[in-house]
Amino acid sequence: MKLLVTGKNGQLAQSLTEHAALWPGIELIAVGRPDIDLESPGSASELIRRLKPDLVINAAADTDVDGAEEQPLRARRINGEAAGEVAAAAAAIGSPIIHISTDYVFDGSSIEPYSEEEPTRPINAYGCSKLAGEEAVQAANPRHLILRTAWLYSPFGRNFVKTIFEAAGERDELRVVADSRGSPTSALDLAGALLKIAECWPGTTGREQGAVYHLAGSGEASWYELACEIMTCRARLGLPTARVIPIAGSDWPRRAARPSFSVLSNSKFIGDFGFGLPPWQCSVAEVVDRIFEPVG
Repeated sequence: MKLLVTGKNGQLAQSLTEHAALWPGIELIAVGRPDIDLESPGSASELIRRLKPDLVINAAADTDVDGAEEQPLRARRINGEAAGEVAAAAAAIGSPIIHISTDYVFDGSSIEPYSEEEPTRPINAYGCSKLAGEEAVQAANPRHLILRTAWLYSPFGRNFVKTIFEAAGERDELRVVADSRGSPTSALDLAGALLKIAECWPGTTGREQGAVYHLAGSGEASWYELACEIMTCRARLGLPTARVIPIAGSDWPRRAARPSFSVLSNSKFIGDFGFGLPPWQCSVAEVVDRIFEPVG
């Protein structure tokens, strides 16, 4: 199988590239600038037509949540319009697409984990742009799977786990928001799941084609609880730890509003595909170990 992944410099695409080396039946091609520029209409179509992949995973996104408030048209172009163009290009050669979306399509008003049937009400420009991408993919390619995930972290790039891990080696105290809850998700775990899907999903005709699924780390946490778990991992490794001080989101003002509760329910995915992701605590420990002892 030839698998094309967009967003090659992102943490999910890098995790997919690493995992795919262990899957001899998958030829993974990760693309990004300069080969494909999602700010430029038409670049995705030309590349996909030339490479003719059997399956496309659109992992490319503008994930700067605060930056999207300042440049909403850019976010909508990359996360919305370009996602539709990638899906249409895949459809033109008869290929399905898996499109990666986000918990930020919800407003955070729920007190129970969000199912796929819950109404979407994004409260920031980033969430609006990602919802536009979902709609564009649905309109452009009937053979789609939209996969919403949340609070992604990995040994690659910049993310909350790496930031807190490194800050704990430099400071005695860290102030972390405690009144927002979500589903911490390892990009390594998500990459492994996506490759399992890639092997079985495109050839099926079940209800999972043309559907939306949630897939995130099992369990839930606040940013504060996630930071405390990182301190536990540092202590296990014999590293100095920082005192984590819980604060309210209002004490850490940011340009973009965030949903205060965006925990995702994985029940539908587990029911249809027969597996889920590990508890987030186990996955944090694995990633912290990788950050501490980088490969190579």
